[in-house]
Amino acid sequence: MSHKPFKAVIPAAGLGTRFLPATKAMPKEMLPVVDKPAIQYVVEEAAAAGIEDVLIITGRNKHNIANHFDSVPELEEKLREKGDLDRLARVHKSSELADIHMVRQGEPKGLGHAVSRARRHVGDHPFAVLLGDDLIDARDPLLTKMLSEYDKRSATVIALMEVEPSQIHMYGAAAVEPTDDPDVVKVTGLVEKPATEDAPSNLAIIGRYVLDPSVFDVLEHTEPGKGGEIQLTDALQEMASDETGGGVYGVIFRGRRYDTGDRVDYIKAIVQLAADRDDLGPDLRPWFKEFAATL
Repeated sequence: MSHKPFKAVIPAAGLGTRFLPATKAMPKEMLPVVDKPAIQYVVEEAAAAGIEDVLIITGRNKHNIANHFDSVPELEEKLREKGDLDRLARVHKSSELADIHMVRQGEPKGLGHAVSRARRHVGDHPFAVLLGDDLIDARDPLLTKMLSEYDKRSATVIALMEVEPSQIHMYGAAAVEPTDDPDVVKVTGLVEKPATEDAPSNLAIIGRYVLDPSVFDVLEHTEPGKGGEIQLTDALQEMASDETGGGVYGVIFRGRRYDTGDRVDYIKAIVQLAADRDDLGPDLRPWFKEFAATL
């Protein structure tokens, strides 16, 4: 690996309007998924892939995110005095995962704009962008494969997932060509939220990207697109068309993914993750069956 170490960028400046009133005073990224805030799962994923430097792009009233990843001496001392070492270890974990940095986005001008705010911190390092609405099950690692493909191909890498054609209008869609790896494709084109009949495939972009720092120059001249926002997809489309920059490749993810950006899917994510846990599953799974039988 000849490049500088990877960094990670987590955009977290959204208003979370779909979860009002819960998000009136609490960032949506801090909503609990079982017993951890959603954003902690994302930072854990970056750390598990070997990334030690994480930048979180925040907005107004997001102070709770910084507080969560900071140490809390008073709480830690209370737990230590009580001998509650299990909870103490869990509290410590969130502040020891990585070097966490924060920067404000200012105006919410889209994902592309949020990523561009990372330029000063990222510099000339390659970096991963992880969206907090998409939780990837730790048992089905995705980011490690994406980092490996970046090293192998010296190219930007995005995560793709097959979805029902009727759902493709909710995502960015990729036109692709096969490679020597059945789980990796070369991306020849990208369309943000196309109509079903206009979609180049049913391969949807999900919230994981490994980007070359050259993306910042592209974002500088990317005009607002869908929704009047600066779309990262539009910048990636330009990079996919430019062979001199290495192009764009996609890793097709076939594992477990939880969408916490939608209320119903958020509840499903909690149920699925809790049912799979050794400390909760044995009590929950029989209850789920009994409850389902009453519906």
